[in-house]
Order: sequence, then structure tokens, then C-alpha cells
Amino acid sequence: MIRINLLKPEAKELPLEEARREIKPPKMSLIYLLVVFAAAALFFYQRSAFNKEGGLLEDALTEKNKLSDVLGKLEEAQKLKSLFERKINLINQIKPRQQVAVRIMDELSKHIPYYVWLSEATYEKQKVHIKGRALSNNLIADYIYSLETSPYFFNVNLLSSTQRTSRDNQYLEFALNASYVVQPAAESPPGEDVSEVKK
Repeated sequence: MIRINLLKPEAKELPLEEARREIKPPKMSLIYLLVVFAAAALFFYQRSAFNKEGGLLEDALTEKNKLSDVLGKLEEAQKLKSLFERKINLINQIKPRQQVAVRIMDELSKHIPYYVWLSEATYEKQKVHIKGRALSNNLIADYIYSLETSPYFFNVNLLSSTQRTSRDNQYLEFALNASYVVQPAAESPPGEDVSEVKK
């Protein structure tokens, strides 16, 4: 015959020490759980910050690509500016000498006698070097005398005079040098404003 016990089994009393062990939560596993949670939170924070910085970098690169044409044009403009500044400086250096060259050519041509032809004239360090042709030594002497009467030339010297023949025609090739005197601007023609000439 089979017996069935329908009564509730009585709870066994555990010793006091064992009960205390079961009631205490495990401290170490809770600390591990907090460390894992903090690490996960830090990871997600860093990841969002990294994604944000990556987005800003992409925006900056896109903007840089858009501005690359502008940067190229700016560099080209800087090169043109420096080129124009060099040209302006060169012009400003040459401009004061412009009147000197015009005055020298005017004086050389004003005092030249008939049958004397100039082939070359150079100006350097207040010295004028002249080369030309003439039919006689007397014409060369007349030219030297005429240049000495000019207020712009002094110490006119004959360097050489050589007889040449071309197609049965004889002539003299000569070379002169003279010192040039820079005249003040006050000698401008009457009625002409000096300030307007300088502009």
C-alpha cells in the first residue's frame, strides 16, 4: 500500500551563521558591476565626442575644398601685387633720369654742325660718351667747341679720330667724352608750372 504525506514539510532552521551569510549581498560583484557600467558610460561618451569631432573635421575639409579656389586666386593676386610693386619701384628709379636723357639728346643734337653724324651716345655716372662720323677734323673741332658753350657740358675731350674709306668716300670716325652738369628744375620754360612737370 502507498502512503502519501499531505502535510507541509516543516522548514528547517538554519544555524544563525549560515543565515547571515545568505542575507549579505556579495560586495565584490556589485563593485565589478559599477566599474563595468562606468566604463560603458565613458565609452559611449567618448564615442559620441569622437563622432562629433569627426563631423566637424569633415565640415572643415569640405569648407577648405570650397575655399581652395579662393586661396589660389589670393596667391595669384599676391604675385601680381609684388610684380607691380617691383615695376613701380623701377619706374620711380628711372623717372628722375628721364629728363636727363631728354636734355642730353636735345643738347647733343642742338650743337651738331652740318656734315657731322652721331652713331652712339651713352650716359653713365655724369659722363657722356659720344661716337660719330665727320667729313673733316675741323668739323669735329667745331662740334667740341659748340658743346663746350652749352651750360650742360664741360671738359669735352676728343678720345680718337680715325680715317675710314667706304665706296671711295673718306670720312673720320671720332669718339668724345664730356661731363654732364645737372641743372636745377628752376630752368623750366617760362609759363610752365614745375609741379605739373614733375607729375
